[in-house]
Amino acid sequence: MRNVTRDSVLGDAIELADTSAARRVGLLKHTHLEPGHGLWIVPCEAVHTFFMRFPIDLVYVDRKRHVRKVLNSLVPWRLSACLSAHSVIELPAGVVQQSGTRKGDQLELRKVKPAA
Repeated sequence: MRNVTRDSVLGDAIELADTSAARRVGLLKHTHLEPGHGLWIVPCEAVHTFFMRFPIDLVYVDRKRHVRKVLNSLVPWRLSACLSAHSVIELPAGVVQQSGTRKGDQLELRKVKPAA
C-alpha cells in the first residue's frame, strides 16, 4: 500500500479482510503488527479495538482510495468511525505519522504475486 501523494509506503504486507468472518476477527488474533504489515477491511466504516493488545493507526479510504480520515495510535478499548469511508486500513502505530499520510491523499495498492 503506497501513498501516491506523499510518495511513501504504508505497508508491503497488507492482508485483505473482505469476508464477514475475516472482518469479524480482524486483528484480534494478533499480539502486535510487524513493520510493513496491516489489515485492509473492506467494506468498513467503523472499527473497535475491544480486546486488542496494542495500539493501531487507522486510514479510512473511499472507493477511489482517497484518504477520508486518519487516526494515530488508537489504543485498545476504543471506537472509531468515518461514515464517508468505504474501507479502513489498520496499521502499526506510528505508520501514519512516518508516512505523512493526511486526509485527501491518494493511495495505491499493488497486488504482488507470491514467490513460486
